Amino acid sequence: QLQAFGGGLVQAGGSLRLSCAASGRTFSNNGVGWFRQAPGKDREFVAGIGWNGGYLLYADSVKGRFTISRDNAANMVRLDMNSLKLEDTALYYCAASRTAVASRDQHTYRYWGQGTLVTVSS
Repeated sequence: QLQAFGGGLVQAGGSLRLSCAASGRTFSNNGVGWFRQAPGKDREFVAGIGWNGGYLLYADSVKGRFTISRDNAANMVRLDMNSLKLEDTALYYCAASRTAVASRDQHTYRYWGQGTLVTVSS
């Protein structure tokens, strides 16, 4: 029902746009979050957005570099990633919250998409 795409290989300092598309149902009333999991590490919160495009949340590690946005008419959420660093390398997931706002707590998310791999090279 959720599919993340747009990952790829990018050099450090570069940019990438991830997209999260919903199918089968609308998530326009749900908060949506992006999470990532690097090899050997736990999954961590990256960014979140409320149902109306407000209530933005960012992890400190990406604040000022990543921007989350949504287009409810297209049932799409995007994550624009700039000034990418080696430590941004991870499998990125999008998820729809159980509520209208996003949260840093992954346990508050009900629907998860397949991840998309982002690899940042030096």
